[in-house]
Amino acid sequence: MRLKNQILLQINKYHILYLALFLYFIWPSRFAMIYYENLNLDDIFDNLLKKTTKNSSITDKINCNYDELFEKNQFFYKDPFSSELLNKAEIKQGGEYWPENCNTLFSVAIIVPYRNRANQLKSFLRYMHNYLRKQQIHYKIFIVEQADSKAFNRAKLFNIGAKYALRENFPCLIMQDVDLMPLRLGNIYACTERPRHMSSALDIFRFNLPYYGLFGGAIAMTSDSFIHINGFSNMFQGWGGEDDDIYARLVNKKYRIIRFNPSVAQYTMLKHSKEIPSPERYQFLRSGYLRFDTDGLNSLVFREISLKPLDLYTNILVEV
Repeated sequence: MRLKNQILLQINKYHILYLALFLYFIWPSRFAMIYYENLNLDDIFDNLLKKTTKNSSITDKINCNYDELFEKNQFFYKDPFSSELLNKAEIKQGGEYWPENCNTLFSVAIIVPYRNRANQLKSFLRYMHNYLRKQQIHYKIFIVEQADSKAFNRAKLFNIGAKYALRENFPCLIMQDVDLMPLRLGNIYACTERPRHMSSALDIFRFNLPYYGLFGGAIAMTSDSFIHINGFSNMFQGWGGEDDDIYARLVNKKYRIIRFNPSVAQYTMLKHSKEIPSPERYQFLRSGYLRFDTDGLNSLVFREISLKPLDLYTNILVEV
């Protein structure tokens, strides 16, 4: 009898182990490790920069209410929101939107560097317009497209997009890649007073943060902060390095970044072929501190080929 009980106990242990492994693989976000400063849902709203451009305010309306957004933190990346664009007529020319029934508290320019990813761009625009309108914010999507055949310069394209957004007095800049989709509505597209790493819980990393200084994928920064650090370096051609460099720029100016809790800051990455890392990225990173004040927004040189307000976005076609 004792032997039988021991065998049953051993079997139960294995069952528990297998169940734990099963849950870990099908529900990775449940086991995301948190070792960094983050804002819980209850604290997010109070930490947001409540500032808009003039054209998004309707003075005879009440302010939009954001309570449900954070209380529910709804999972949104599903049909029909990810598969079809709903109520397209609400979106203004140039990819701009603000709610008509209430005064939004947030205005944001969404800047996306782009070249030769037509399918991903289509998926991004379809989903993001559905997602962003649910958040009752004023937003405008700028797609900054590199037209030449030089190595892709993601950082420089962010700087270019920021230049155009600043002309329209957007107080908040969100810079993100075209292959990233936010999963939960509580991850509001607005700025905090501190620079925010938005995509800190990415599915390809099992919703864990690979290292503390990671500041890429999707980031949010006030326009004043972006100007203060002189934007991105323009030197990083090809894949890699520019995210670490802008983190160093923030540290140099005494900024402390913030993140939302992993239960909020979840993203999925669309599949795409891997880019070849730039062999020069480490050299530029090592010498970056010498160029913080001379390489960036204040040294930006490019050629505008066209500026077109299209149905779902403003296209800025440039040579870098």
